[in-house]
Amino acid sequence: MPNLSSKKEIFLTGLWKDNPVLRQVLGICSTLAVTNLMVNTLVMDAGLIFTVCMSSLTVSLLRNYTPMRIRMMVQTLIIASYVIIVDIIIKAHLPDISEALGPYVALIITNCIIMGRCEAFARNNPPLASFLDGLGMSLGYSLILITIAFIREPLGFGTLLGIRVMPEGFVQWTIMIMAPGAFFTLGILVWISKYILPNAKNGVERK
Repeated sequence: MPNLSSKKEIFLTGLWKDNPVLRQVLGICSTLAVTNLMVNTLVMDAGLIFTVCMSSLTVSLLRNYTPMRIRMMVQTLIIASYVIIVDIIIKAHLPDISEALGPYVALIITNCIIMGRCEAFARNNPPLASFLDGLGMSLGYSLILITIAFIREPLGFGTLLGIRVMPEGFVQWTIMIMAPGAFFTLGILVWISKYILPNAKNGVERK
């Protein structure tokens, strides 16, 4: 069983050191598709956090009872079950957002982050560690999506969470509400994380 220090490391690894979007470049479809509005991003993040954490926990709890030859099918069934729960809740309580998100809630099932954590970590580790791994990875994913939405919505719509934040006369950047706007924003964030921050941390000035 991991000690307190290792549990903290497991959580922080997914949050930044091995961030699934910036470092592993996973979950890009939803990153490009749902980050034009902050409210859509927050709902997608909540659904993915729930699905990753619960899927990792469930796979870990069943790891000693799942035959190796059918483990992928079992993991997919577990993930799909939690995604269905998320989809039903969103449709019941947030129908407008459900319509705006379209197929992307259902496509959480195919998100590489979830299957990757189930297969790479939860299948071989105890429940608490697996839950923390899922929590760190999903929060790391969510922070990047929120950052992208925080940039895209004001520039593309002039609003943030539906509240106008840009001055009158601001010309909206149409490209920022389209997939290329998300792609460019994500590229800049990846560049910052890989080029600027490591050098700043180590005190190295790169020529």
